[in-house]
Amino acid sequence: MTLELNQVTTIFLAIAVFVIGSYLNSKIKILDKYCIPAPVVGGLLLAFILTTLRGFDVVNVTLDTSLQSLFMLVFFTTVGLGASFGLIKIGGRLLVIYWLACGFLALVQSAIGISLASLLNLDPLIGVMMGAVSMEGGHGAATAFGTTIEAMGVEGALSIGLAAATAGLVAGGLIGGPIVKYLINKNNLKSDEELELADSKSTSSFSHVAAPITSRVFMMQLFVLGFCMAVGSYLGEWFTGVTDFALPNYVSAMFVAVIVRNVLDKFNDSIIEMKTIGIIGDITLSIFLSMALMSIKLWEIADLALPLFLIIFVQVAFIALFGTFVLFRLLGKNYDAAVMVGGFTGHGLGATPNAMANMDAITSRYGHSQKAYLVVPIVGAFLIDVFAMPIILTTINMFS
Repeated sequence: MTLELNQVTTIFLAIAVFVIGSYLNSKIKILDKYCIPAPVVGGLLLAFILTTLRGFDVVNVTLDTSLQSLFMLVFFTTVGLGASFGLIKIGGRLLVIYWLACGFLALVQSAIGISLASLLNLDPLIGVMMGAVSMEGGHGAATAFGTTIEAMGVEGALSIGLAAATAGLVAGGLIGGPIVKYLINKNNLKSDEELELADSKSTSSFSHVAAPITSRVFMMQLFVLGFCMAVGSYLGEWFTGVTDFALPNYVSAMFVAVIVRNVLDKFNDSIIEMKTIGIIGDITLSIFLSMALMSIKLWEIADLALPLFLIIFVQVAFIALFGTFVLFRLLGKNYDAAVMVGGFTGHGLGATPNAMANMDAITSRYGHSQKAYLVVPIVGAFLIDVFAMPIILTTINMFS
């Protein structure tokens, strides 16, 4: 028997999946400890249930995920609107070094995924999905590009990408803390609390007191978001038609949003209200991730479990070695550098919340790091995509 669910029911299930995932995170310590996103927890649980029902020929449930692309488009546009060039100036030299390191990581992760997939006689695009897409990109990029690659005829790309992103997320939470602890103990590093207090005071002038969220403020943000999405969608279609280079609309909308944000900041830096934009981004990200995870076809990746494990293992080993022996030195070999390595490991294999969780675990024990808390969220939240998106798009088009 086949049960077909409509758009409304599918969206309701996506919200329910998020609520259930949040509840399980609050009750199961290991999920909370490693910052596994609620949509991942609830979505994988529902995917497992649906797969079991299908496997025992009880019922085959089909979901209408046609609105998933809209939620994805909104989310990536909110990421672009958060990319203020003024924040880059605050971070200075350390931010640039950290940013370049993230770009290098995206390049290497793509190379590892593609080369190992080729050695294992897999489609190179499967390797793309197990590279920077799912590692540095996390579940959001895995969902976005997995949908794009499946449209090119590669079955199971989305499921593989989400599985790799989940494995990377867990690995980033597991190894981040031990790496930083090793660096601190080996180099006898200390947090200069007085310096951190001074840094905190010196950067306090950049803090922005968010305006109350009213219907007028909310509609203004929707107006800007809608403009960026509309222009970005047409721009992406035009660019693909002219160059024959696949440019998904969510990528072009994100870059249009970056331009719009910084142009508006030149005239009036209060037009973009980031608290509202952040709420919209969080909601749309949660819904589209929930929809993606709960519709994952687990039976499609069963045969790729061993290759997936091998590739993820190499990805984890590389980021651990690079962070410990290269990035730590480039960032100054001090306490701030060690904490930033923890953040780098977190979002290099998972997501920015994973990075923040790694740093919180370290700083709560060894002392605060103002520089790390300034640099890592800025790069991890949006600057990382400036390098990662072109690298991912280029590799997809090379092997499509």
